[in-house]
Amino acid sequence: MSRIGVKPITIPAGVEFKAENGLVTVKGPKGELTQEIAKNLEVKVEDGVITVSRPNDERETRGQHGLARTLINNMIEGVTKGYEKKLVLVGVGYSVAKQGNKLVLKLGYSHPIEMEDPEGITTEAPDANTIIVKGIDKALVGNYTANIRAWRAPEPYKGKGVLYDGEVVHKKEGKSGAA
Repeated sequence: MSRIGVKPITIPAGVEFKAENGLVTVKGPKGELTQEIAKNLEVKVEDGVITVSRPNDERETRGQHGLARTLINNMIEGVTKGYEKKLVLVGVGYSVAKQGNKLVLKLGYSHPIEMEDPEGITTEAPDANTIIVKGIDKALVGNYTANIRAWRAPEPYKGKGVLYDGEVVHKKEGKSGAA
């Protein structure tokens, strides 16, 4: 049995949940999310508690069971609390500024990088070295954050780059010079 898939999910107050034909819709105070899940899984709602069950123990169905439960839980958490990721720019001359719905990154290239916020995502630049990405869809927030980070991933010699908040870069030793 899937340890994650069998856990029940409690629907908080102010959240509407609907599941039909493999399509799950969650409405809450922060917005609405829709996700397609495997049609062979059964999603039941009884007394404000969601349970996901599977019809058989085939390998593919077992894998989808825990995934479907986690996706539904992430949707409910997203429409109630939302998700937030923080990035920190480390390096001389590295900075970020917010212009309308665009992030303008200066990361040591010959030109500034302009990234427009996708639909459903908001970004903030509280200071010149910090970026905060917020949204209700966990996958979208994580993907956009990874796209920003991909412009200048942290390098292991000086530790410069775009880092997740709290990330530790283990620095390598440079060349010894004695040959």
